[in-house]
Amino acid sequence: MTHIDRVSPTPAQEQAAFAWLSLLHDRPSAGDQLIFSQWLRADPAHAEAYAQAQVVWELSEGPAQILAAEDALALQGYLNAMERPRRTPLLRWSGVLAMAACLLLMVSLGTGWQPQRWADDLGADYVSAPGEIRTVTLADQSQVTLDADSAIAVDFSKGERHVQLRRGAGFFSVTHTGDPFVVAAEKGEARVLGTQFEVRLQPHGAQVTVLSGRVGVKADRQGEQQIVTAGQQVAYGQGAAQKLHAVDSEAQLAWRQGWLTYYKSTLADVVEDLRRYYPGRIVLLNDELAARKVSGSFPSKDPQAVLSSLQGVLGFEQHQVLGHLIILR
Repeated sequence: MTHIDRVSPTPAQEQAAFAWLSLLHDRPSAGDQLIFSQWLRADPAHAEAYAQAQVVWELSEGPAQILAAEDALALQGYLNAMERPRRTPLLRWSGVLAMAACLLLMVSLGTGWQPQRWADDLGADYVSAPGEIRTVTLADQSQVTLDADSAIAVDFSKGERHVQLRRGAGFFSVTHTGDPFVVAAEKGEARVLGTQFEVRLQPHGAQVTVLSGRVGVKADRQGEQQIVTAGQQVAYGQGAAQKLHAVDSEAQLAWRQGWLTYYKSTLADVVEDLRRYYPGRIVLLNDELAARKVSGSFPSKDPQAVLSSLQGVLGFEQHQVLGHLIILR
């Protein structure tokens, strides 16, 4: 019996395969099809790379559409911030899946294709990378511990110490100087009346958790202030605050020591946290699965191990695509 070794394509050949795949899904010309046929026959590795790309496409078409739509919006915002002229809005690009295939490839090669991060970081003074917990000392000697994949902008002019949380979360230990210390997040703000607290961005607002002292929280900067004290937490969004409630603030803030702690949290919330510690992307496709409840403490340094542990309990499917994209369904 004849044994045929499989040919392993190079990264460049894999990139070319995805480029061809995206082109062929977006109304190729007869000339394009001819050139593709010539490329495919030129090297056995080309055929292997294209076959692998087709498998990835079939597996990841759904999440690719999600990621492409998210990043198209983010990239549009980034370009707006840079004030670069554009002839055609990004959202009018033809072939969303063509962009998605390229997106998946760039994620796999670790090129940092994260337009939302670019937009957030454009005006940031301090940034933490995915998986990095970073503590910085501000000009007034206050300290901010940034959760993984977070960004803040700092402005100590105009008689007020002002910090804008642009992404992720920050834990603030504030030095008293006499000047107000305000953390703005989304449309609301947390004004320091004490010393130690966390502000965390959420999909449609923010959450404030106080470890010690007092913080005045407004859901809208022109709205009514709510006093949050040690061991309490409040969330706000779209100009309205939720009900203030007691929490185990030490457990809630254990990410500073490398632990993520949950009590009856949804899997969607857990995955959202793990995304900040994973260098690629995690996409959760099943809405019923996303609503399942999770309790426990998990080490943040190994998101894949956390997902494998949860998989054993919840029984979902987990697929790793191109090394840096995890699909849960």
